[in-house]
Amino acid sequence: MVNKTDTIASFAKGLRVLESFGAERSRLSVADVAAATGLDRATARRCLLTLHAEGYADYDGKFFTLTPRTLRLGMGALAALPLPQVVQPWLDQLTEQIGQSCSVSILDGMEIVYLARAAQRRVMSIGLMPGSRLPAHCTSMGRVLLAALAEPQARAVIEESDLSPRTAFSLTDPDEIMARITLVRQQGYALIDQEVETGLRSIAVPVLNAQGAVVAALNTGMAATTDSADMLVRDYLPALQKVQAGLRRVL
Repeated sequence: MVNKTDTIASFAKGLRVLESFGAERSRLSVADVAAATGLDRATARRCLLTLHAEGYADYDGKFFTLTPRTLRLGMGALAALPLPQVVQPWLDQLTEQIGQSCSVSILDGMEIVYLARAAQRRVMSIGLMPGSRLPAHCTSMGRVLLAALAEPQARAVIEESDLSPRTAFSLTDPDEIMARITLVRQQGYALIDQEVETGLRSIAVPVLNAQGAVVAALNTGMAATTDSADMLVRDYLPALQKVQAGLRRVL
């Protein structure tokens, strides 16, 4: 329980004023804000003029509108959230858009660990969920994450990994796997064709923060068809890259 003496009433009123703005209420007068917040007109006016003085609102003499400076408040809070909480809404939207399951993972030693997942339909014989692990060397997200490492580090991971073939399409030669990782580094995405499980293809891109550092990987996977695996690049890479760009703005 927080005591009232430990809080700042005027600050709380200012937050209520900020929250009174929205998509349908982008331009508000003092009277509008007073009605929306329940504050008296004098208090609403002081709060609005304070926001204007600090650069958080524009004022034309009658109406107030929030400025882009207010984004700093939301972006700062969003950046402080754990990564799974930030990416999950993006995954849910992407999955609905493309009709395929999507995931985000990080690298942990020789494996990837799933942080978040939005499942449209089951495409693997094993169920995947946050906390699931798969080998890094043969997965699309794993190769994206390995490509973010310095080449000696990536090679060390590959040489320590169990390269036993999982399918008839699996690569088992360290040099050949490293060549694929170099290609991923050059083109900015990884494409896997039935190396993890027969009948499964996937494509992944790195998840970048605002400084351009790779913090995770994002992928989508689907059943292999008679079409070439390159159709994933044509049909799904643009959607993945759009989410990649959106996440970079908020991470």
